[in-house]
Amino acid sequence: MNNDLEVIYIQAREFKDFVYGEFARIGKAISSPKRIELLDLLTQGPKTVEALAADTQMSIANTSKHLQTLLDAKLVTYSKDKNYVIYRLASEQVLMFVFALRGTAEDRISEVNIVREAHILRENSLSPISFAELAEKLNRNAITLLDVRPIEEYRHDHLPHALSVPISELEDRLDSLPKDKEIVAYCRGPYCVYATEAVELLKAKGFRATLLEAGINEWKQIQH
Repeated sequence: MNNDLEVIYIQAREFKDFVYGEFARIGKAISSPKRIELLDLLTQGPKTVEALAADTQMSIANTSKHLQTLLDAKLVTYSKDKNYVIYRLASEQVLMFVFALRGTAEDRISEVNIVREAHILRENSLSPISFAELAEKLNRNAITLLDVRPIEEYRHDHLPHALSVPISELEDRLDSLPKDKEIVAYCRGPYCVYATEAVELLKAKGFRATLLEAGINEWKQIQH
């Protein structure tokens, strides 16, 4: 092999080692279930370290450490507001990456779907509805649509015609909800338990209720 070809092969190997090494940085960053959960939470909008720590049931110190790893991999960015550090996804591409990761797991690991059906859908006993059914019922003014996520997420973005009733406030606000209409609750998406809890509470209190097994991000995807 002449020297010129040898240089080319070495350069090609160095190029591949560098590129795949950078790809591996992303893999290492999401090798923790907690970091994947943090990314999933950030698909709902910017959040403080304190809010993320509460949602993931971690200490602020551990949450900050995981966020630093995601920051090093350039999957998130942050800003400061007085005494708070606010994190957000770094780009729309990261949002799509989170969805692709979830979709791949759903496609390749059947246990994911089995466990979700049992835990979120209660073996389909809650009769979840689709976006098409939701639109049809909204057009007939036949339902009340509840967003049971935290108010900050609702303010960041929400489904059209949805009322904000965070799950933590639902029981105290039952008197304000109509009993002559079916209530549809939604939260962060197919792996969020808030809508399940809301529907079970509403049914126990005599309301007709069901859930939308999707959220704002899934709705945005079908709009494109």
